[in-house]
Amino acid sequence: MTIYIGNLSFQASEDDIKSVFAEYGEVTRISLPIDRETGRKRGFAFVDMADEAKEDQAISELDGAEWLGRELRVNKARPRTDDGGGSSTGDGSSRPNRSNRFSHNPL
Repeated sequence: MTIYIGNLSFQASEDDIKSVFAEYGEVTRISLPIDRETGRKRGFAFVDMADEAKEDQAISELDGAEWLGRELRVNKARPRTDDGGGSSTGDGSSRPNRSNRFSHNPL
């Protein structure tokens, strides 16, 4: 499971985020997206932890908490939706979903 952290201060670094979530358990991954055009942080992050129960505890205790002058929104991340008719490639881009282009007629 992945945790979504919204309304994050632009000053927050990966190390800052890790230190907060490490109080709840082992942090296995942090993603702090950067805007491609401006090079600035986008104001949200994703955190993976080794233990799902610890993730749930972090979510319940940190959602709504004030940190670095912002009230955090912390919840379970939802899967990305594909609004463009393509399939997610995992690298942030989309390609047309050609596997559904033709129907299979068993006759």
